[in-house]
Amino acid sequence: MATILLLNGGKAFGNSGGRLSQTLHNVAKQTLQNLGFKILETHIDEGYDEQTEVQKWLDSKVIIYQMPGWWMGEPWIVKKYIDEVGIAGAGKFFTSDGRHSATPTQGYGTGGLLKDKKYMFSLTWNAPLEAFTDPNGFFEGVGVEGVYFHLHKAHEFMGMSALPTFICNDVVKNPQVEQYIQDYTSHLKRVFG
Repeated sequence: MATILLLNGGKAFGNSGGRLSQTLHNVAKQTLQNLGFKILETHIDEGYDEQTEVQKWLDSKVIIYQMPGWWMGEPWIVKKYIDEVGIAGAGKFFTSDGRHSATPTQGYGTGGLLKDKKYMFSLTWNAPLEAFTDPNGFFEGVGVEGVYFHLHKAHEFMGMSALPTFICNDVVKNPQVEQYIQDYTSHLKRVFG
């Protein structure tokens, strides 16, 4: 039975209660358990032990982040988690930055050791999807993956590869929670079924 680590990056802050992140986290847990996966979980805002998290990463084939989009990216608690767990995993997640003294300008980002692992982002945004895809929109058509380029590269640095991202849009102005649940369940079954 393959193991999946679910990371809940939701946080009660400002006008966010973290309820949608928790709901989608629970959808992933139930759906993936029904598909036969063993589930590990961390609710980042409730605290964590770095070495325990390193072991969870090593024990898992897939890491799934459930997180809202705050100020054009992941919440600070998610970034802090990646910083702390990534550094605690040095020597297990990566050996170096991949460069060698004979060719110091080549190979950066190729020292990752987690080549057998994948990750997935499940995101909630108030922005409509068109804000990401329209060349004249706020994100100038770079798409969701372009907005999260830095986070994709952080995982690639560790040797991991991406699974298709899931995103819920208009979550404040026009919330459609039942539709999000249906869409996420379908997404998980497509990717993992």
